[in-house]
Amino acid sequence: MFRTQFVLNSSVVILSATFLLPLFVFAGNAQAAGSVTELEIIDHKVGEGDEAGIGDTVNVHYTGWLYDENAEDKKGRQFDSSHERKAHFSFMLGAGRVIKGWDHGVRGMKVGGERTLIIPPVMAYGSRGVGKIIPPDSTLIFDVELVGIQADKPHY
Repeated sequence: MFRTQFVLNSSVVILSATFLLPLFVFAGNAQAAGSVTELEIIDHKVGEGDEAGIGDTVNVHYTGWLYDENAEDKKGRQFDSSHERKAHFSFMLGAGRVIKGWDHGVRGMKVGGERTLIIPPVMAYGSRGVGKIIPPDSTLIFDVELVGIQADKPHY
């Protein structure tokens, strides 16, 4: 009887390990892939000009990389740069025309300021990604410089 119970218990352990281990491995990988869970803002230069707020049309220069936790500076493959196009990028803060990480991360910058934004997938492109350029569920890093705030701010 002891041997039958031991064999039965061993079978349960083996079956449990067979079916549950992949779930634990998957959960661990999911956590590692989403290790950045909130927006991180690192100011390198505060700037001395006007401060960007909701409703302002801002002009920025930026470079964007995929997040790579194995890289020393966490910057993986570069996927975009306004510097390379020699043209700044303009958008209205808070209008939802850019990813949430930009709407939240550029707010409060002063003209002339430079900061790094580390943006979790939920505040970037989420599970959809952007074609072959940005894979689904990617954390992104942007170095952003606030070049100016347009004077034609709408008055409500």
